[in-house]
Amino acid sequence: MPTDIKILDTPLDIHSCTDYVQHSECGGTAVFIGTVRNQTDRKIVIGLEFEAYIPMAIKEMNQIAVDIGEKWNARGVCIHHRIGSLDVGETAVIIAVSTPHRAAAFQACAYAIDTLKQTVPIWKKELYENGSVWVSAHP
Repeated sequence: MPTDIKILDTPLDIHSCTDYVQHSECGGTAVFIGTVRNQTDRKIVIGLEFEAYIPMAIKEMNQIAVDIGEKWNARGVCIHHRIGSLDVGETAVIIAVSTPHRAAAFQACAYAIDTLKQTVPIWKKELYENGSVWVSAHP
């Protein structure tokens, strides 16, 4: 199964992700796009900063892709995550998954983002007008 796993310090491209996972055997492609929102817990957010332990993050993201291939018979998985400083509205993560049937694509995509947030060493700092705080990515 082809996989495209990247951590980038440049803007993410949704079209390259969806194009990558397209497969003639697949009737379902699900995509998750995580963007920087302008508030959290009633606090105004002006941006985010992401840091990663890249070698381990890539390893964990690859494992997520392997799991998706085994559990949902995926034909393509793309996971791109951004690091560095991001403004409100910018894309932080894109996950695209293609499977023979739509239900599996939705389930695999949800699994990917939920597992990424639990296991991948990527950390997020929320920036406010009057300060900042590192947010625990791993509950």
